[in-house]
Amino acid sequence: MTGGYAEEMRRLEESLRRRFRVVETPIEVGGRTIALLHPASAEELISEADFDRDERLPYWAEPWPSSFVLAREMVAERWGAGRGRSLLELGCGAGLVTTAAAMAGFDVTASDYYEDALRFARLNAWRAAGREVRPLLLDWRALPQLLPRYDFVVAADVLYERPYAELVARAVARTLAPRGLAIVADPGRVAASAFVDACPAAGLNVAPTARLPYQEGAVRQTIDVYELRPAVAG
Repeated sequence: MTGGYAEEMRRLEESLRRRFRVVETPIEVGGRTIALLHPASAEELISEADFDRDERLPYWAEPWPSSFVLAREMVAERWGAGRGRSLLELGCGAGLVTTAAAMAGFDVTASDYYEDALRFARLNAWRAAGREVRPLLLDWRALPQLLPRYDFVVAADVLYERPYAELVARAVARTLAPRGLAIVADPGRVAASAFVDACPAAGLNVAPTARLPYQEGAVRQTIDVYELRPAVAG
């Protein structure tokens, strides 16, 4: 961590606060409170041009229950400590899971197809964990030919459109190390079952490992947590 990066994050926060109407949502994770900075309203960010181009909607701007659950499991080290291990979050949004992974000691890369999501994720990881994370602009429909491989690949609530079943399975398969582990947390979205079906064709073994409850006020959900590993040939 350098003074230069701290100054970069200070300027980034000033910029985001100027450009967006923001809120700080307090989230209890591992006995600590993350004050997650994010846009106050996703609806305010809807762009007709973005939607006309690729049906893009700013789901990234809102923290979702699946990310709360996955963040808590990361900090609780359900899958072991992060020190010395690399991790990619697919669809990082404002960066709650990215921040939790940084707190757990992982070497984190945050990916999204909104550049502003990456900016918020980097800032939140710095504010809560004092850690630098790498940003990666990534569109699952047009994956680069060369992508790094990671010890862990994680995603929370990314199966909200039917086409994402195969897209997410392919993105995991392209980025997961041969002996790596991927974790996908999902509240029962429309593409969840199709995602499970798509994993074998992508070269992944998948198993639901837990059904974890989430309750906050009137919101109650059961989050399915899937573990994925590369299939072993032969």
